[in-house]
Amino acid sequence: MNKPFHLILIFALATGLAWGQSDQKKLEAQRTALQKEIKQIDQLLFKQKKMRLDVADDIQDLNKKVKVREELISVTSRQVRALEQAIKDRKYRITLLEQELNALKKDYAALIQQSYKQGLQKSRLLFLLSASDFNQAIKRYQYLKQYAQFRKKQGEEIIARTEEIARETMELEKEQAAKKILVDENTQARKTLLAEKEQLQSSLAEIKRNERSYQATMAAKKRQADALEDKIEELIRASIAANNAKNNSDKGTSSNAPATKKAAGASFVLTPEAKRVADGFSANKGKLIWPVERGVRKQGFGVYSDPVYPGIKHQSNGVIIATPPGSKARSIYEGEVIAILQVPGGKLGVQVKHGNYISTYYNLSEVYVKKGDRVREKQDLGLIHTSSLDGQSILKFYLYQNATRLNPQLWVYQL
Repeated sequence: MNKPFHLILIFALATGLAWGQSDQKKLEAQRTALQKEIKQIDQLLFKQKKMRLDVADDIQDLNKKVKVREELISVTSRQVRALEQAIKDRKYRITLLEQELNALKKDYAALIQQSYKQGLQKSRLLFLLSASDFNQAIKRYQYLKQYAQFRKKQGEEIIARTEEIARETMELEKEQAAKKILVDENTQARKTLLAEKEQLQSSLAEIKRNERSYQATMAAKKRQADALEDKIEELIRASIAANNAKNNSDKGTSSNAPATKKAAGASFVLTPEAKRVADGFSANKGKLIWPVERGVRKQGFGVYSDPVYPGIKHQSNGVIIATPPGSKARSIYEGEVIAILQVPGGKLGVQVKHGNYISTYYNLSEVYVKKGDRVREKQDLGLIHTSSLDGQSILKFYLYQNATRLNPQLWVYQL
């Protein structure tokens, strides 16, 4: 193999290894995030449960955990494959470097041997003095200087290649150790996943043995959800009507006619200050803070399959977040409290208006604000209720623009 091509190949392998390391860092970041999410799921959805009163809820939580663990196994497997390729490339690079080192050593030995044959090692001074004239002496001096520099360069290249091989060998050992850790971790994760799936199947079988009870439970949950969402939208329409009536009054526009349901469901008439808040809220789409300091999304927004009968679809108009006991609901942006929400037989909630956007925080056992209060971003609104039956602390979070439902997952960062 000629030397230029040899160097190009080593450079290409080094570049490939650098790109591989970049991919490894991305995969490692994903793996770390998934491990953290599984830990949170264990702590927030399973660790606090004292008894299994709602098997359907257990199945939903198990489904989420299984999905995240499957994703973790997939990412870890990709890491293993990437490491295997990196190890293969690094071994080949070490082989090329060793070949180049051997060639350098061979050339260096030949150079030393040639210098002895020419007698340069014995007497450089004699070599200069035996020149026939001054010009030849100058040329001999330049030759000796170039020869010395070349020998020095050859020696330095040998040292550099030796050190590079040592570094590459050390990196190879690290990659092999990392691969072993990942393989062992993946093996354990697959065993855990299998146990979780067996538990899931057992729970599914338990529910299907008592289908009527399950259907009654799901129907009751839907009635509760519908009642809550009807109340949320009723308060929003009332707030819009009151806001617009006040603004019209301030502008000198009066009307003795009562606000119709259609008028109440219109959009907020914004003051300059409210428009500033609304514009700021809109500009932060996808970057808004979580309504809790720490938590995991238990149920997302939109249509989802029934955990027991996947053919049956349900609609979620908000997001459900599990959080540690004692957690507070916090405002996702500055705004004004427009209502304290209470559903008969349920818990408390707070509605905050951000211009013409409304965020709702429900399932609070205590409320720290009152209607009309101005709140800042991150301000605590109330204590999230912790169930004495299953130990879970659940926040139900909804987002609207005027009277139109929004998907909170598109607005809150990584919700």
